[in-house]
Amino acid sequence: MTDTTPPPAAPMRRQNEIGWQSAKTLSEALPFIQNYAGATVVIKFGGNAMGDAQLTRDFANDVVLLKALGIRPVIVHGGGPQIGHMLERLSIKSEFIDGLRVSDIETVEVAEMVLSGAINKSIVQAINSAGGRAVGISGKDAGLITAHAKRADLGFAGEPQSVEPAVLDVLAAADPGFIPVVSPISASKNGETLNVNADTAAGVIAQKLKAKRLLLLTDVKGVLDADKNLITDVSAGAARDLIKTGVAVGGMIPKLQTAIDAVENGVDSVVILDGRRAHGLIVEIFTEHGAGTLIHA
Repeated sequence: MTDTTPPPAAPMRRQNEIGWQSAKTLSEALPFIQNYAGATVVIKFGGNAMGDAQLTRDFANDVVLLKALGIRPVIVHGGGPQIGHMLERLSIKSEFIDGLRVSDIETVEVAEMVLSGAINKSIVQAINSAGGRAVGISGKDAGLITAHAKRADLGFAGEPQSVEPAVLDVLAAADPGFIPVVSPISASKNGETLNVNADTAAGVIAQKLKAKRLLLLTDVKGVLDADKNLITDVSAGAARDLIKTGVAVGGMIPKLQTAIDAVENGVDSVVILDGRRAHGLIVEIFTEHGAGTLIHA
């Protein structure tokens, strides 16, 4: 007689295997989850990843996961490509010196419109849609960042003078679930609007909050050596040498300078990583090898 008993359901077995692997992954992440519980992590979100809807959703999901695991994420965002596109649409010329945008009065007005307006609210909405409770603010709000003109040749490009995190503390006290999303547009003591580099803004906020880690998401896989190979671990002193010898160029210069200042002023470590890779935040924080380049004192 022919056996008509159906074979075991392969999909169920596959699901079980996936379940075991997921459990193993979570178990391996446990020490890292415990290590970061209650810690502040400042995350600079920027680059072309912000223009990709799926990457923005992935980023928002990761931020909500960090919050659910007891980490205090503070988001600081840039928007260089978006500012550039708007300047082109308005036929306003733009130039860079040492990786920083030269900001005349027209440029800084456009930067504020783009950063504190469309971009800030789009990130807030993405996090809220992922189940978080994001609140958008700028460096101007409650005097979070007071700045001064960085250099005469950079126009209204700002350099932070002081950070007053009271507005972040008030948000946390009002509701521990709030996730701050900060635009780096700031003001001088005289009330001038200044365009502060987002990496720099994230760095000074991380210093003031004594963050456990500062994560700088960018458009490259990390810091590269002279042969364009990824450097996975570098000291502050070695990072200075990369700038002095010209190995680090363009936008990597302010990122490395931010990292150096941060680790020498209370931040445990800084990581420069590729924001174009989905879930880089999770890989960096919850795995042994991390992602990108770790800068430490």
